[in-house]
Amino acid sequence: MTPIPPTDDRFARGSRALAEIDGHGGEAVVAALADIAPDFARYLVEFPFGDIYCRPGLDLRMREIATIAALTALGHATPQLKVHLRAGLNVGLTRGEIVEVLMQMAVYAGFPAALNGLFAAKEVFAEA
Repeated sequence: MTPIPPTDDRFARGSRALAEIDGHGGEAVVAALADIAPDFARYLVEFPFGDIYCRPGLDLRMREIATIAALTALGHATPQLKVHLRAGLNVGLTRGEIVEVLMQMAVYAGFPAALNGLFAAKEVFAEA
């Protein structure tokens, strides 16, 4: 099956947002999907980054706080959480702010989810 080409500026807008938010990490995720699901890779660029992240109303810091909290609460999305922990740092969140978000998740998602998030942050911080 031939991948469907981008038909409007959603892909370009999403590519710019992805580069600003995730840097090379986001590009690596998209590239890793190229051989198995190129259409899904395009959707990943267009919808979350081209449509949602580019909406007015929240700045990138606030969007990453929400994303970090949601991925932590899921409790089973550690690879994606690590990408967004790096993204949070890229858009100006401090390590202290990230730790506070993760600690807040103990109240609403439980201690195991918060612990998993904190250990993921510890790994990401050590890499930075």
